[in-house]
Amino acid sequence: MTDGGYRSALRVPEFRAVFAAHTVAMAGAVMANFALTVLVYTRTRSPLLSGIVFTIVLAPHLIGGTFLSALVDRIPARRLLVACNLVSAALAATMAARGMPIAALLVLALALGMVETVFIGARAATLPDVLPGAAYVPGRSLMRMVAQGAQTVGYAISGLLMTTLAPAQVLLLNAGCFVASALILRFGTRKRGVPGRGSQHSLLRDSLSGLGQVIRVPALRDILVLGWAVPALAVVPEALAVPYAASWQASPLAAGLLMSSIPVGTLLGEIVASNALPATWQVRLIYPAVVGLFVPLLIFVARPVIWLAVLALFISGTFSWFHLGQDRRLLDAAPEDLRGRALSIQSAGLMFWQGVGFALAGAAAELLAPSLVIFLAAVIGIAFGLFIAVGSRRRDAGPKPVPDVAHSER
Repeated sequence: MTDGGYRSALRVPEFRAVFAAHTVAMAGAVMANFALTVLVYTRTRSPLLSGIVFTIVLAPHLIGGTFLSALVDRIPARRLLVACNLVSAALAATMAARGMPIAALLVLALALGMVETVFIGARAATLPDVLPGAAYVPGRSLMRMVAQGAQTVGYAISGLLMTTLAPAQVLLLNAGCFVASALILRFGTRKRGVPGRGSQHSLLRDSLSGLGQVIRVPALRDILVLGWAVPALAVVPEALAVPYAASWQASPLAAGLLMSSIPVGTLLGEIVASNALPATWQVRLIYPAVVGLFVPLLIFVARPVIWLAVLALFISGTFSWFHLGQDRRLLDAAPEDLRGRALSIQSAGLMFWQGVGFALAGAAAELLAPSLVIFLAAVIGIAFGLFIAVGSRRRDAGPKPVPDVAHSER
């Protein structure tokens, strides 16, 4: 992939609107999640409860991805995307109400996560139509990079905002971001028909049927497991950033820097890999990249000072470019009639398992020091990467060439 590939995606006006809406919504969501995490930890001093904030936002993706995935084949994409953004804005504004109890905030965060599930699935399913052919993989890479960039800016700015603004004010900013995203999508994307085949089954039955069809494709199943398990382990440092900073008696700004260091590394690593590695090598080096992602985290066994922890997390993030190869593998493996559903399930599962990672990290930190939990996650990640690499070599007779311009990206 080259800069020309990125330019080919950005030359599409409709993709620029999707790209801008994604940026605005992500920035607001990241700031709100940080504000909620700090608020809950400040009130409870519990790493478990602060980790549950992210879990509650992310865990509904399993439910939504399982039971609502058929919506992407039943409702026109633009209508569904705009509606999700407006509902999210209303939920975020409600969370900003004065005196909102922690329990009520968590319930609203759960509802917000459910709506986000539908939104992410619809956007993933419609992106190949917005960016046909060779522009798809560069466009998906840009979407992923802007998500990391939004986290980088959002966490860093959140640390500063929390020194002057109340969490409720940050949540109102989040609501405004959702409204702006809805307006961009409404007036920047074109109306499309319903992509489904008019199934007469119920939404639940249709969704479960699609999930079963996707899972029964062995290549897709392998891609999904890898794409879910690695991020679930990789979020552990992010989940424990606030209690780790507190263990050094550092400020919220230090927690923001810890949270933003992995996204910064991811952003840089994906740009470099996109330009330096041919498509074939992006696929062949998936497993070495997975192992490389966890190696820098081994330093947490020594409980590094904040600046050294930030550096280790940054280096770890630079190996997250393994997603580039994953995107190409999924496009090649997915049958045409399952492509949209597979992309929706992939996105929903990713968010859910990241939520599980947040919860397990917080629970483990109730018993062990945050630095030790991060170290153990790194050990498990390295072992898992080596295990699946060996298993893959046994299954495959040899590497399968992938052309620079993916022939099956439609």
